[in-house]
Amino acid sequence: MELRSARWYAGRDRDAYIHRAWMRRGAPGDAFDRPQVAIANTASDLTPCNSHLTEVARSVRTGVHEAGGVALELPVVSLGETQVRPTAMLWRNLAAMAAEELLRANPVDGVVLLGGCDKTIPALLMAAASVDLPAVVVPGGPMLTGTFRGVPLGCGTDVWRLSEEVRAGTLSAEQFTRSESAMIRSRGHCNTMGTASTMALVAEALGVVVPGVAGTPAPDSRLLEAAHETGRLAVSLIAADRRPSSFLTAGSFRNAIVALAAIGGSTNAVVHLLAIAGRLGIELTIDDFDRVGSRVPVLVDLLPAGRFLMEDLHRAGGLLAVLREVRDLLDPDALTVTGRPLVDYLDDAPTWDPEVIRPRAAPLVAEGGIAMLRGNLAPRGALIKPAAASPGLLRHRGRAVVFDSVEDFRARVDDPDLDVDADSVLVLRGCGPRGYPGMPEVANMPLPRKLLEQGVRDMVRVCDGRMSGTAYGTVVLHVTPEAAAGGPLALVRTGDVVVLDVAARRIDVEVSDAELARRTPDAAAVAGFADPRRGWERLYVDHVLQADTGADLDFLLGSSGSVVGRESH
Repeated sequence: MELRSARWYAGRDRDAYIHRAWMRRGAPGDAFDRPQVAIANTASDLTPCNSHLTEVARSVRTGVHEAGGVALELPVVSLGETQVRPTAMLWRNLAAMAAEELLRANPVDGVVLLGGCDKTIPALLMAAASVDLPAVVVPGGPMLTGTFRGVPLGCGTDVWRLSEEVRAGTLSAEQFTRSESAMIRSRGHCNTMGTASTMALVAEALGVVVPGVAGTPAPDSRLLEAAHETGRLAVSLIAADRRPSSFLTAGSFRNAIVALAAIGGSTNAVVHLLAIAGRLGIELTIDDFDRVGSRVPVLVDLLPAGRFLMEDLHRAGGLLAVLREVRDLLDPDALTVTGRPLVDYLDDAPTWDPEVIRPRAAPLVAEGGIAMLRGNLAPRGALIKPAAASPGLLRHRGRAVVFDSVEDFRARVDDPDLDVDADSVLVLRGCGPRGYPGMPEVANMPLPRKLLEQGVRDMVRVCDGRMSGTAYGTVVLHVTPEAAAGGPLALVRTGDVVVLDVAARRIDVEVSDAELARRTPDAAAVAGFADPRRGWERLYVDHVLQADTGADLDFLLGSSGSVVGRESH
């Protein structure tokens, strides 16, 4: 087959001369006849979880060269979950759009995608799906486990836990600060089953990571070995013309949903998988997550739902060992980037530690997949992660305590005069894709201090935003439509009774339809909705879709392919 890059480099005219001359810089003449492999690298010192990807890129480069290709490192937008304000999710679509356009605009035949921190793998996969060049992912991997006072620390999860202990008065501020240097032991992303770990493992189940690679710890030399082999694979993908559209199917997403449930993965994977499917033109809805995954057992005993950490999952057998336990639920025909079905890799995938990876007969949670809720509070859906919730709160009726914005919540939650008790339902609005903007991870609201001091550690919380995959609690999130898009969440008032029934898949407010129709959104809530005047935020607010379809931009749905609209300079 003719290489795509030949459109730049082949021939003897002036344009081909310019393209070759500016790229030659010591390269041999036949370099332009070889497959050109971009290494889309999200490394950045401001994205600490991805900072080691430059080293990983060197191993990819070696593999590409060994297989006869030319490796070209391409820095792309890097999003650090802990650093970027107001929220990294605001920039996911921008990162995807920028990566797509750079891949399309440049003389590359295929791409190796290097991501780690939460939004980087989703953004890269959205880009790869839209440009549809041969592509494969190398996840950056989780960090090693740190300890504090002799106890393993789960980054993210233990931040929430320890900070609540400070607020409750059971841990000093000094001890809390001392834990900082122990929380992040090494390079790599969060070592809990947060969004970063979830998306790496889900990407492998989807088929875009070489089976057995996801979850390899970032400092592990086997990650560099896998990166080398992936570089070699990238060259063969170009020869076989194996593009995302050629092997990603509805069955691939079924496998991803099963994996998401079995690992007890982050709720954020729902919005990311919906967005990736939207770029591929594959019909996927929030109901598919409930239909396929809600009754899949959680088999991985890992924080925040369990006890262990990602390093333990890797030594226990990794994702393939988990999937072997639920093999009958997988699509047997769904292919991976290697050209072989995912299920082919499960025959030799033993579990080495049944405490970490539970046998199906003794799961951590019998039915722990993400549940989709509907009702007059969420006409287009909301979701909850039962495995991270308190069982006694999965059916609950309580009086709403409403907060109109994140700022309103922070100003009042610790007010000793706040009219709240353990049975109350905390409601936070104005945190959806359009309202904030960017759908921040604030749905797992800290509990009121006076309740913490009474020993309360969980309450029902309802929000149109997201929560960190490292978080826990009985949290109803991704409420759709969001308050800023005219959803009924904007009409709820403090004192209304909210009813949650996860078994029945309902989230309702006990207010009649007629009364809701008479109400108008609270002025304070409307005042808190985002109203940017310029730049990316203005474009985002004007075009972002709701969470139930992936919160992509309306004009980015689907694939535009790899053809450049105009070829001249």
